[in-house]
Amino acid sequence: MGQELECKMRYQRRSLSGKAYLEGDHILFRGEERLKIWTRDLQSVHAEDGVLTLEFPGGPASFEMGAAAAKWADKILNPPTRASKLGLKPGLTVRLSGEFPEDFVGELHDLKTVRGKAALVFLAVKGREELAQVASCAGWLEPAGALWVVYPKGLPTIREIEVIAAGREAGLKDVKVASFSATHTALKFVIPVAKR
Repeated sequence: MGQELECKMRYQRRSLSGKAYLEGDHILFRGEERLKIWTRDLQSVHAEDGVLTLEFPGGPASFEMGAAAAKWADKILNPPTRASKLGLKPGLTVRLSGEFPEDFVGELHDLKTVRGKAALVFLAVKGREELAQVASCAGWLEPAGALWVVYPKGLPTIREIEVIAAGREAGLKDVKVASFSATHTALKFVIPVAKR
């Protein structure tokens, strides 16, 4: 999601100024104090008169956001699916390299799996040593296609900066990061427009 907004938060009889961040699995407030609210812990989400109210154990917390309150409530209550975040649309060609969970493979049922060039290429890696495959996977891309490198979150075996470096070494441009699952992140690369 990646939304952020300057606002005031009312929490535990205090009014605090700071910035609220809407991420895929949590809402974070940074200011005079810090508060992280996991979306899985939310008991209710309500927006009224420019105020977003989140009920959760230890809450509630209310955020004075103006017109953005209703938009944030909608995004919290209707988060984007993995398929929409990754651009999976019926009729696209797709190519996989590496081991992917069955639930993800099932999401590809409306796409055409190919062995040649593809609109979407997914590379699953477990550690930095497997990043050497990025260059060969880049060769599988259609000119306006995208390569998603899927790797474990928060492990010392691979870091985001290493994934970005591997993509750039392959002549690609990093354009987006998305949560693939609770344990994995996906980083999107494309061929720069000047090279298509």
